[in-house]
Amino acid sequence: MEERKLIFASNLIRLRTEAHLTQAELAERINYSDKSVSKWERADAMPAPAVIESIAAALGVSPEDLTEPHGGWQKCEARFHVSTANITAVVQLGIWTLALLLFVIFWMIEKPVWLFFIAALPVSLTAMLILNALWFDRRANQYIVAALVLSLFLLIYYIFRAYTPWKIFLLLAPAEAIVFLSHHILKRKK
Repeated sequence: MEERKLIFASNLIRLRTEAHLTQAELAERINYSDKSVSKWERADAMPAPAVIESIAAALGVSPEDLTEPHGGWQKCEARFHVSTANITAVVQLGIWTLALLLFVIFWMIEKPVWLFFIAALPVSLTAMLILNALWFDRRANQYIVAALVLSLFLLIYYIFRAYTPWKIFLLLAPAEAIVFLSHHILKRKK
C-alpha cells in the first residue's frame, strides 16, 4: 500500500506541475480541499478510485497515468538501520558513566560520594521507561515503574537517613500495590 501511495504522489506532483496548477487550483477543480491534495502528494493518504478519476479528468490524463509507475519516486533501500537496543544501551551507559565521573571527581577532592550511584538509578530507570514506551514491549512498563518507585524510596532514604528511619519502607508496599493495580485499571477488549 505504501508503494502505491508513493507512486500516486509522484505522478500527481508531476502531472499537476506540468499542468501549471497549484494544489489549491487542483483542489478547487475537483471540489476538495488543498489540504487533501497536499496529503496525497506527501503520500500520507490515497484517494478513493472515484476521486482519482476526477483528478485525472481535471488534469486531462487517464487514471492509469496517476496510479501506474512512470519513473517517479523509486523505492530506495535504507543505508542504515537504527538499532533501538543500541540507543537504549548508549543512554544507559551515558547515565552510569556520568555518575561514575562525578563519583571519581568528588573522591579526588575529598571523599567518595555514593549518592551519585543511588541518584543514577531513578534517572536510568526513567530513561528506560521512556525508551521502552517508545520502542519496546509496553507490558514491561509496570515493572520498570515498580523499580523506579523502589529506587526513589532508596534515594530518599539515603538522602535523609539521619532523619528518616527505616520505617519509610513501610510505605513501599502500598506504593508498589498502587503501581501494579493502576496498570490493570483499563481492561483489554477481547
